[in-house]
Amino acid sequence: MSASHCVIREVTKDVWTFSCPFSVMNIFPVGGRSTAIKLRDGDVWILASTPLNGPTKAKIKELGPVRWIIGADMYHHLFLPEYKKEFPEARVIAVEAAKARKEVVASGLKFDGAWGEDPAHTTYGFEDDIEHCYFSGFHNKDVAFLHKPSRTLIQADLLFNFPAREQYSLAGGTPFFSWSSWNPFSWANRKTVWWLGQDKEAMRRDAKTVTQWDFDRIIPCHGDVIETGGKKTWTEAYKDFLG
Repeated sequence: MSASHCVIREVTKDVWTFSCPFSVMNIFPVGGRSTAIKLRDGDVWILASTPLNGPTKAKIKELGPVRWIIGADMYHHLFLPEYKKEFPEARVIAVEAAKARKEVVASGLKFDGAWGEDPAHTTYGFEDDIEHCYFSGFHNKDVAFLHKPSRTLIQADLLFNFPAREQYSLAGGTPFFSWSSWNPFSWANRKTVWWLGQDKEAMRRDAKTVTQWDFDRIIPCHGDVIETGGKKTWTEAYKDFLG
């Protein structure tokens, strides 16, 4: 992941994204994105999924004191240790499945809360601004987040929106191929979501929960931000579970 080519922008008031090029196995150009939110009390919440390079660090520190560092699923854990090192007073909240990942084990990082391990309906202190729903039936053990003031859904691998134009915009364009046929309205996306949904009943429950949230924008970790029409987009992507 090339931190030098990250695009930093304020998507809407108090919501900042850090969009970087990233290719799985150096072949598949999926892009990566972190999201930082300044909460109404002045604290900062970060879904940490991209490198903490100089410009990223400077912008986050400008926003305010970092109180939460979030790992959104079992694969979005690589940069949690470096964020914790830079912001030692912040609480790390991630999914239980990330604890066993070799990078987390090697770093000695300790979680302050873990979806999948903590009792259901556990709160972590940011719920006045951000709701969360843990998809226990999803292979990647993802968590969906709703930033209520901006009506923004934030998530990692529950929904992709390719091609990753913004994430590759400073790196000379999307390499290899565009993934233009893999978006939330595509057959490929629906079938991938269905296949990754290992517990279908749990997936139906959690997909319905997110559907009932009030949001218009979706910020994915992979692919372009969906600036409007997010509720329709989510419903289409998950219609196999919502029917």
